[in-house]
Amino acid sequence: MDLESIPGVGEKTARALAELDDPERALRAGDVATLATAPGISQGRAARIARGAIRLEHDDPGGFLATDRAREIYREVLGLLKDRTVTDYAAQRLETLYPSPRRSRIDEVQAFAREALERDPDPDVLEALAGVEPLREPGDVRVRERCLATTDAERYSEAREAIPELSVEVVEDTQGLAELARGYATVIALDESFAGVALDGDVQVRPDALETPAEVVPERPLAFFARNRDRLQAAIAVHRAADLEAPCDLAALEDGLSRLAEDGTVAGDDELDRLTTAVDDLDAAASAAESVANDRLREAIREQDVTIEGSDLLSLVERGAGVDSLLSRELADEYADAVAAAREHLVDALDLEAGEAETARRAFGDEPTFPVERDEDVVGRLREELTAAKDRRAGRLKRALAAELADQREGARQLVRDALELDVELAIARFADNFDCVLPEFVDPAAAVGFDIEGGRSPLLEEPLERIDPVDYAVSGVALLSGVNSGGKTSTLDLVASVVVLAHMGLPVPANGVRLRRFDDLHYHAKTQGTLDAGAFESTVREFADLAQGGEGSLVLVDELESITEPGASAKIIAGILEALSDNGATAVFVSHLAGEIREMADFAVTVDGIEAVGLVDGELEVNRSPVKDHLARSTPELIVEKLAGEHDSAFYGELLEKFE
Repeated sequence: MDLESIPGVGEKTARALAELDDPERALRAGDVATLATAPGISQGRAARIARGAIRLEHDDPGGFLATDRAREIYREVLGLLKDRTVTDYAAQRLETLYPSPRRSRIDEVQAFAREALERDPDPDVLEALAGVEPLREPGDVRVRERCLATTDAERYSEAREAIPELSVEVVEDTQGLAELARGYATVIALDESFAGVALDGDVQVRPDALETPAEVVPERPLAFFARNRDRLQAAIAVHRAADLEAPCDLAALEDGLSRLAEDGTVAGDDELDRLTTAVDDLDAAASAAESVANDRLREAIREQDVTIEGSDLLSLVERGAGVDSLLSRELADEYADAVAAAREHLVDALDLEAGEAETARRAFGDEPTFPVERDEDVVGRLREELTAAKDRRAGRLKRALAAELADQREGARQLVRDALELDVELAIARFADNFDCVLPEFVDPAAAVGFDIEGGRSPLLEEPLERIDPVDYAVSGVALLSGVNSGGKTSTLDLVASVVVLAHMGLPVPANGVRLRRFDDLHYHAKTQGTLDAGAFESTVREFADLAQGGEGSLVLVDELESITEPGASAKIIAGILEALSDNGATAVFVSHLAGEIREMADFAVTVDGIEAVGLVDGELEVNRSPVKDHLARSTPELIVEKLAGEHDSAFYGELLEKFE
């Protein structure tokens, strides 16, 4: 697919999309989440790009929604669908659904909708979906205690590109490698020539390192899973709650995630936790051990009666001896006990093993001194030993966990994609359930059917579904729709427009059954507020002239066009427009209070349908909401005069009523 051929995609956007692993798959699937990971592309922009790609694939010229009111209807029904999503992704993904005149596109979405209607919007599934979001890339991962080394400049460039997470160093010989080993915890030599060389430190010779980056830098896959851990766990919960077929081993993925901390380190390993705690607590534990020894020694000194004869004191002074000598002579056993207590406290506090404990005990010497102080050199060596052991353990665990998770990365991506797509399907299922929808049937234009709606209920009415009267209405060719004020004429147009828009989106429609032809475009003209001035009137007439000349395949819905000018002129203009639309084979419904006059002026037998008011009940109209075919509905004034004539014997009301006949 030529990315720049997509409507709305220029050179810069095409370059951004090309950075994706598989942009064509994302475009074909309408995968807004993946498209939005391209540099500089938001989810809203991604939805527009996906819509453009769909139009390109189906050779869709666009422009189905030909008027402002038609576009408003689309946004309103789309809003009802989006209101039933849980995730932001699903709301944006629904933006890729739009009304199209192309059969291939309608069939494609209808197939998707059929599967969606089989879904059960279980509350547990919806709750689990609340935690699912598109996956995020971990960003730059830098590992500073490890490096790559090579003697070859070309190999150096390859290494920097293949494993940017590590520093890459150029060395001339073994001596250079040894110098690196003193500055890094681990050095990975890429050259076979270093095989068999014995050096101090952790030096590994791995000529294949660039082919196995997950082993060299396990932080790379771990960072991805760590950053997306909560999202993946939520997607796992969705699959289990919805009983979806999973693209990967859920138990294995869940187990791997449970051993991964948020910062990308391995969690849940007792030995690593022990070593980490020991390194972190070493200084505090050594200080506490000093306190243990000194507290014991002070107590022993307080309780000990020490007697020194004059000659002994003189001998000590002459030798320059101090308290240490006094301790050695008089409190040797007590000092030994205090040091032993300090050593055991350090070993116990850090939970050290045998070899580590041996080093730790040397932190407190046998030579008496007061106060007792740790040997910082020994403590430093112990810290190095513990840190090295911790790093070795963490490295092994990271490599093992990375090996487990690396192969599941694509499966994990698909896991989240499937969960997000389920939210789209459930939104359609919930919409269909809330409005008692069915999939419409498209018929051949030769069948002489414009639209045939059975038991339709407009989703745009702000009433509970059970309080909306179902409407049956069918039109082939052009028709006038008459009826009383507030009888539901505009609501009927809204119902027709909503059904047609949803049907051409490939989605279920709010009715018991619908048959319709595929329309090329929808022209819905809302009621004009007030009489238009000369310029606006001319513009309106020009618009209908263009439509009349090329209106075959169009659906035209017009609400009280007579308000644009004087009633007499309006009737003539509407009659002329209907004649042209009829000649061109368009389907049209014009709502008008001048239906009788228009019918008389038209040079063909225009159909007049009527929304009939059957009477007044407590001053309120009682209306049959389904238009009656070939019936000019009575007006509200006629009903009121009829009611008065029935209630009074006055000849005035009877004579007035005769005027309506």
